[in-house]
Amino acid sequence: MTKEERKEMIKTSWELHNQVETAYLNHSATKNDDEWLEKQRLLLADMALHLLQTSMKPEEIKLDRLRDNLHAILTISDQFLPDAGLKKATENLY
Repeated sequence: MTKEERKEMIKTSWELHNQVETAYLNHSATKNDDEWLEKQRLLLADMALHLLQTSMKPEEIKLDRLRDNLHAILTISDQFLPDAGLKKATENLY
C-alpha cells in the first residue's frame, strides 16, 4: 500500500470516526441502563478506528499509541466477553 493510499484511508477513517463519535456522544444510555451495551458498541467502534489510524500511518508505528489502542479495545470488549479475561490481559501491555 502506498503512502498516498494510507493517507486516504486515514482521511476516510476520520470521517467515520466523526460519525461514530457523534452517535456515541448523543446516546443517552448510562451504565445502569438497558442500552448501555449498545453505547459501548459505539465506543468500541471508535477505538477500532483509532487502532486503524495508528496502524496505517505511513511512518513507523508508535508503540505507545498501539498499547493504548489495544488497552481500550480489550477493556471495552471485556463487557461483551466477560469469561475471556480481556481486562486481565491488559495488565501485560504496560
